[in-house]
Parts: sequence; C-alpha cells; structure tokens
Amino acid sequence: MHECEVCNAKVSELRRGRCWGCYARWVDARPVGLGAKCVTCSEKRQHVLRNVELFGGWRPMCFNCSGQVATLAPMPRTLALLRDALSRERRKRDRRVGRLDSRVFQYERRAADRRDGRSPLPIDDDMIIEITVEPPSFEPEAIDFDDVTAIRDMVRELRPEGLQSAPHAQPRV
Repeated sequence: MHECEVCNAKVSELRRGRCWGCYARWVDARPVGLGAKCVTCSEKRQHVLRNVELFGGWRPMCFNCSGQVATLAPMPRTLALLRDALSRERRKRDRRVGRLDSRVFQYERRAADRRDGRSPLPIDDDMIIEITVEPPSFEPEAIDFDDVTAIRDMVRELRPEGLQSAPHAQPRV
C-alpha cells in the first residue's frame, strides 16, 4: 500500500505521488497558457481548454477532445492519427461505401466548389426604377435629400395588374 502525498490516503497505486482523486484535481488545476489552442481541433477559448498528458508530454486540449481521447481504444500512435480519429469533418471521406447511391443525379458534389462557373444574375432594365425630383428652386437649401432617399411602398401604377390589392390567400390545410 502507498500513501498519497496530498491527502494521506492509503491506495494501491499512485500517480505522481498522488491518489487518482488528488491527481485528477491537480491536472484540472493546471493552467493553460495564453494563446494556447487544442492540438486536435484548434479550439482557442480558454475556458474549455485543459492540459492533458499525451504522448509523454502535456498538451492543451479542449474538453470535448480530451473526453473523446479517454474513450479511444486503441490509442493512435501519432498526433496526426489522433487528429484523424477525432476529426469532425464529415465531408473528408465518402460515407456511402458499401451502399447503393440512391440520388437521382449521381455526380460528385464535393469535387469542386459548386459556385464556380456561375455567372451573376443578369439585371433586366425593367428591374431598375429611376426617380427624379424637380427641386422647387435652384437654391441648395431647398432640396431635402433625406425625404428622397426614404424607403417607400411601391406605387400601385407600377405593379402588375394581378398584384393590385389582391387579398392574401389562405394556406391550404
């Protein structure tokens, strides 16, 4: 039997001279340095980071990743393999392996940026409404630009005939 250096409890196993309870409190009390980030997911928020004994040294890890590391069996041998094991990137690998592709259009959506090659929508001349205001006089103080740039309801004469005072349709049940 061994004796804990902190609480003097008689235990069968010590970790750094402490029982497991005192060791866990000691690990949780260790501060994480300023500017530290999780070694697996790059989380930077200080209140979720903690020091974890990993690969023979102390590394900053977030609460989520450290909890997942505790459940990994077998433990990956390198930090790169650990990052892959804890990766939250679902799009990195194909999840349809061994299953038929039931999509109507069976093309690879993740091959490139879907927005490449798209041109912006053309602006039709009917979409632009020009408003001209004739000032009452040519004095600069007489023009009130605040009134001109206000957002107003659309004038009824510019609306298509089908939209004039149409009652709101009731939703179908």
